[in-house]
Amino acid sequence: MKLLEERIIRDGAFLGKDILKVDSFLNHQIDVSLLEEMGKEWKRLYEGCEITKILTIEASGIGIACMAAREFGVPVVFAKKSKSINVGNDFYSAKAYSFTHQNTNDIIVSKKYLTKGEKIFIIDDFLANGAALAALVDICKEAEAEIVGIGIAIEKWYQGGGDKIRSLGYRIDSLAKIKSMDNDVIEFMD
Repeated sequence: MKLLEERIIRDGAFLGKDILKVDSFLNHQIDVSLLEEMGKEWKRLYEGCEITKILTIEASGIGIACMAAREFGVPVVFAKKSKSINVGNDFYSAKAYSFTHQNTNDIIVSKKYLTKGEKIFIIDDFLANGAALAALVDICKEAEAEIVGIGIAIEKWYQGGGDKIRSLGYRIDSLAKIKSMDNDVIEFMD
C-alpha cells in the first residue's frame, strides 16, 4: 500500500537495527484517516470472503482492527495481555513473546467472544518474528474458529515470521512489507 509506505518513509524513525518507530501515526498517536484507508484496502483484498469477527491483540492492533471492522461490518475481539477479574475463568490462552517489549505475555480471549465455526480475520500492526501472531493462531485453533486471513500493517519480511505462518497454510496480506532496514534506509518488497 503506497500510502502507508510513503508515511513510513516520511514519519518513521529507527531505533537500532530492527526497530521501526511509527508511533507518530500508527501505534501511539493514530492517524485515523490512514487507518480508514488501510481498512478499505483489506476490505478490497477480502471482497467476497465471509468474515464474522476480527481478532487482534492489545494494544496497538485495536485501532487498526476497529477501522477494518467498520468496513466489514463485524465486531472486534482483542486478546488481553493479562487476566482481569471481569474476564472470569472461561477463556482461551496462549503465550506471546513481544519483540518490542522483550517479554512473554499470557494472552487471553474469553470463550464468550470467540466460538467454534466463526470466520476470523486477524489484524495486527507489526509482523516480525511471528510470535504474537502464532499465539493468536493458537487461540483460534483452540476455539475451533476458522482463520480466513491475516492482515498486517507492517511486515518486517527479513525477520521471517511471515514465512513461518504462511508455511502453515495461512493467507497473510501485509500492507507494507519491509525487505530490509539499515542505516535509516528502508527497502520495501515489490
